[in-house]
Amino acid sequence: MPSTYTNLGIQKMATGEKAGTWGTLTNTNWDMMENIAGGYVTQALADNSTVTLTKSDGAESVLATRVIKLTGTLSAGNAIVTVPDSIENWWIVNNAEGGSTYTVTFKTVSGTGVAWAAGVTGAKLIYTDGTNCVDASASFGDVTLTGTQTLTNKTLTEPKFADGGFIADTTGAETLAFGEVSSPLNEFKITNAASGNGPILSSQGQTNVPINITPAGTGDVFINPPSSGSLIISGNSTQAGKIIMQADTDDSGSFVASFQPGVLTESTNYKLPLAYATTTGFVLSSTDAGVLSWAEVAGGTSWQAVETGATMTAVAGNGYPVNTTAQACTATLPAGSVGDEVSFIDYARTFDTNNLTVESDSSEKIYASTDDLTVAVEGASFTLVYVDATQGWLLKDK
Repeated sequence: MPSTYTNLGIQKMATGEKAGTWGTLTNTNWDMMENIAGGYVTQALADNSTVTLTKSDGAESVLATRVIKLTGTLSAGNAIVTVPDSIENWWIVNNAEGGSTYTVTFKTVSGTGVAWAAGVTGAKLIYTDGTNCVDASASFGDVTLTGTQTLTNKTLTEPKFADGGFIADTTGAETLAFGEVSSPLNEFKITNAASGNGPILSSQGQTNVPINITPAGTGDVFINPPSSGSLIISGNSTQAGKIIMQADTDDSGSFVASFQPGVLTESTNYKLPLAYATTTGFVLSSTDAGVLSWAEVAGGTSWQAVETGATMTAVAGNGYPVNTTAQACTATLPAGSVGDEVSFIDYARTFDTNNLTVESDSSEKIYASTDDLTVAVEGASFTLVYVDATQGWLLKDK
């Protein structure tokens, strides 16, 4: 009876056959069995081609080697590796193809087999049942690590955290915790940055997705810049930066208050006052350098009680009804500041009998003169406004 061969090519010598050659043939069989048990071989791939692995009766072959490394670089098309339909065997196949555009498939001649997507490399545990090739490693599931494990320079493509799962510090305390909702569509994206630029925390998923920062309970949100840094609300090509504050949901609900700069021609820096206003009704006033302070609202005249004395001292911003029925009256103006106003009115229509004399403070002027202003017109009513040191006080109306 002649010798026969297994489906991987190992020679089974019949009784009485191969006289004088058993030693050589047996050694060959043992070499083949060693390759089947744990041998390693490389197999080159080519563009748009099929590499057919066949058995070699009585000789070593790629088909009868346990670990197969696929090599080469695909630059113009996909590659396929086939094994015979009738073979029952398993391999560790490492796709080390160096391209990034085309797929690699390991299959039986008639089956669909196991494929590496374009640009994907790595090893798979593949077996054939005589009909098709199957990726046994695909069903291994997640790897469970127990105890303390250190992962160094490992790429995590799609790690998954249970609802409430977290990343811990070296003591095991939670540093970053993860929560989930049903049917999630949007998520954070953290992007690093090159020299001179800041890293980016953004939202992604649907279009026009906001970022929510929600403290616990009544906690505050702090943004702490460095000693020379700023909190910047950036603008874009269609609008300036905007701060929006929503109304209390128990009140008007959907209404908001917003703050946004207009079309600026230079950078503007406003500095707030150091404390509250000392008097109710004060308003914020600004210098030309943007320094804000509290100021009393200017404008209007504060009318005083009827003045009947022979002399009086006026105060800027006040109005005086002057009664000269019994005697003339001399009114002294205050030290003038630009814009100060003082008003007088003839209370009893007697300025023509007993005059009202208005004199300036110290060396200040009235209509560019140090002379007093005498009013002798019955029923006169007028306002003096201080303009400067040259003209002094001028009549605003008369």
